[in-house]
Amino acid sequence: MKNTSQGLNNKDSQGKWSWIQGGVNAPQGFKATGVKGKIRYSDKYDLALIYSEVKAQGAGVYTRNKVKAHPLLLTMKHLENGSAQAIVINSGNANACVGEAGDEAAWLMAEKTAQMLGVDPEEVLVASTGVIGEKMPLDRVEKGIEKAATQLLQSNGTMEDAHLGALAIMTTDTVPKEAACELRIEEGVVRLGAMAKGSGMIHPNMGTMLGFITTDAMIPADDLQVLLREAVEDSFNMVTVDGDTSTNDMVLALANGQSGISLNEEDWQEFRQMFFAVCKKLAQDIARDGEGASKFIQVQVEGAGNIEDARKIAKSICGSSLVKTAIFGEDANWGRILAAAGYSGAEFDPEKVDIYLGSVLVARAGQGVNFSEEEAKKALMNKDINIRVVLREGEAQATAWGCDLTHEYVTINGSYRT
Repeated sequence: MKNTSQGLNNKDSQGKWSWIQGGVNAPQGFKATGVKGKIRYSDKYDLALIYSEVKAQGAGVYTRNKVKAHPLLLTMKHLENGSAQAIVINSGNANACVGEAGDEAAWLMAEKTAQMLGVDPEEVLVASTGVIGEKMPLDRVEKGIEKAATQLLQSNGTMEDAHLGALAIMTTDTVPKEAACELRIEEGVVRLGAMAKGSGMIHPNMGTMLGFITTDAMIPADDLQVLLREAVEDSFNMVTVDGDTSTNDMVLALANGQSGISLNEEDWQEFRQMFFAVCKKLAQDIARDGEGASKFIQVQVEGAGNIEDARKIAKSICGSSLVKTAIFGEDANWGRILAAAGYSGAEFDPEKVDIYLGSVLVARAGQGVNFSEEEAKKALMNKDINIRVVLREGEAQATAWGCDLTHEYVTINGSYRT
């Protein structure tokens, strides 16, 4: 089993905030759980609920794929008013590309959840992940929602309950992905919790990727939307596993205000930093858990003319199949890195580029140098690989995350549907 908990310790804390144990249940007034609904497999957690005891301010960022799943379209509609009180999520079936039956299934999931929790159906958001093009087994989904809601209402919102929710949204993931932290200020404590799923079909343009963030801070929906969009651009949108963008990608955030704290300007900056850190951690967890992955890749681009160019180059290198296979084979093939930067669409002068594998300089000014193959090989034998690209065009920088491309990736995706 892969370890995606690296970096989760108090040494990562900045200013007034720190990491804590937990997931989406960490903030006040939130409960979550997961159950085995037998939607596709009989022995797998596959249906999750997140519930706020009061109506929350809501925000969402969605896939840019023109083909959008039915639950995603419903969620976009329900969030137009900027509020929500519950989220229902299933794995095993994407509920995508099945026509009117898909719209009806998404609405039924919202309606059933609302009935069980005693909320307005239009305050229920819906997310699905799994196989595209298959109709949802509604009888099993309904029973799963009944079971999950009953379990949730009887629970105390523990860390263990939240963990069941994180298990239930997994598809080919090998580990659940959760995070929580708190901001301690003079007025009290504000908490943030999150869970995500993603392992393959990852190349977000907001890949199969879902993320859910909860907080008990008092934040207006408009401000939450801006914060979420900015954080996603710097985190989830900087992950690539295999270059595929899903029909179901979404990241949702709920702020229920149960802490009673409205953040002043100084504390808002601390909260923003904490929010970004949670999103980046989960994004890295997704990259570490890439389908069949044996290595985690971080690409740092420095000295770009602007942030857009920095991001384009970082993602292009991280997403290159040739770079990924070179990393898998522990081959210091720096030419593939420079080539991937060249077709990224970014503006830069190739004759100014320096490239490092770990601490080993392998190219200067766009040309190879006499580096130690042994030292480069040693750097590439690590589980965590850092590629640093220095452009000398300006001050902008960006970081992208991904994984190597292995034989196991083909094995997993060659039989995913069956």
